[in-house]
Amino acid sequence: MAIDVVWFKRDLRTRDHVPLLSAILSGRPVLCLFILEPERFKQQDHDPIHINWELDCAVDLSKTLQKSGSDLHFEIGDALDILENINNKHHISRILSHEETGNSWSYDRDKKVIQWCKEKMINWIEYPNNGVIRRLKNRDQWKRKRDSRMRIPLSETPMFSQSVMFEGQIPSMADLNLTPRHLVSRPEPGEDAALKRLRLFLDDDSKKYSWSISSPTLSTKHGSVLSPYLTTGALSMRRIVQETNSKIKYIRKNKSAIDCHLDWIQSLNSFRQRLAWRCHFIQKLEMEPNLDLVSQNPAIEEILDRKLDSEKFIRWKEGRTGWPFFDACMRQLNATGWINFRMRAMMMSAASYNLWLPWRDTGIFLAKQFLDYEPGIHWPQVGMQSGTTGINTIRAYSMTKQGKDHDPNGEYIRKWVPELSMVPTDFIHNPWQMPKSLQELIICRIGINYPEPIVNELASRKNGISKSYSARTGEDARRISKNVLKTHGSRKRSIRNGASGPPTIQKKLF
Repeated sequence: MAIDVVWFKRDLRTRDHVPLLSAILSGRPVLCLFILEPERFKQQDHDPIHINWELDCAVDLSKTLQKSGSDLHFEIGDALDILENINNKHHISRILSHEETGNSWSYDRDKKVIQWCKEKMINWIEYPNNGVIRRLKNRDQWKRKRDSRMRIPLSETPMFSQSVMFEGQIPSMADLNLTPRHLVSRPEPGEDAALKRLRLFLDDDSKKYSWSISSPTLSTKHGSVLSPYLTTGALSMRRIVQETNSKIKYIRKNKSAIDCHLDWIQSLNSFRQRLAWRCHFIQKLEMEPNLDLVSQNPAIEEILDRKLDSEKFIRWKEGRTGWPFFDACMRQLNATGWINFRMRAMMMSAASYNLWLPWRDTGIFLAKQFLDYEPGIHWPQVGMQSGTTGINTIRAYSMTKQGKDHDPNGEYIRKWVPELSMVPTDFIHNPWQMPKSLQELIICRIGINYPEPIVNELASRKNGISKSYSARTGEDARRISKNVLKTHGSRKRSIRNGASGPPTIQKKLF
């Protein structure tokens, strides 16, 4: 008897999973498949922490499937080889999965699978996932289509009548010859943990969301911190949007009994905007799958001509720049695998404008550090924050100002940069200005115990901004920028005759 294969990729959940429901309704035995691809492990933007997190989420998925009368098949190898083996053993009628928007490698892999399915006369059905619209020619009406998709009713965990059970062993990281680095305060993996975090956020932590998301300390409490779960698909975007909408309706209905209800609604509206922003950026990679390899505006990149300075690169990625707040943020990221969006932008800003480092080298490093690495968010953001799109405002952050704004007394700096633990508050953001006698007294000698600033922050930032704006003035750069805006700018009506229409989502959110 022929079977249906449900290929779990980046959708490691049982709730709100249309491919799973469709397979069960077919009446055929269902084989739930999860593939660990060694070729993927070799990609420059992947790190063992990603594989470990994904594997742990898959193990949790396996337990849920077992409770529902099914099982998850863990397979290691090339996707085509594994599908070929399954087809030879069981005869595949259909492969069902969610659409995947990944990097250029996963895009090429999926093209090979499509060709194999055609040769074998197997129907591979890819269902829409999140708010990304496949085969979209331009961004006209994208928001309307995305919002419509978010309103589709949710489904709960289905029960299986016929399943192909897994007879092998769940692999470990050692079996994959991978050793992930230890992450401090890593989230609990899996769908139930994701739902628990979502509801804790909506019921309490979200009250201060708008006022906390830019702070590296407060954002870990009042931010959603759902991005690691979205990356593996332990939660669907649709569920988060709908439960957020329900929470807003509840607050409005019970406003008389809720303190500061308008502030809470404002925070949740801001959160909803961020969810739309997330879909918006993934759509960019869907429409241009090689953004991890190629600049959106090669003319600008050529003019900027950033070169990799090994010493600057090492000090930047290790958090030894001599800028206390920046170093604290980088060290938190390296230790935990997560930091808020504002600080991520600051990291790219420092690399691109102060240190003049190439976007791809710094982008690859950050991709490997983020537990929640999402190619569709990451690479368009790297392009935007490095000033190589030609359509976005140059965002060159002052590390000192960010520190004074978000860590005025230096508690955060002292936590993550212990060399500065004894530095008085008056000097915590500029320790190089401490008198030599004070440096000796507290054993924090600048240049010995803690580095001098890698470059002059103010001068390098001004120079970087000037050079970046100048690079946009060339004829080729302007021409390509128009094409970038036409392809990727989010709008309510089409762009004609050079008119850009209403403000883009970038302008609204930033």
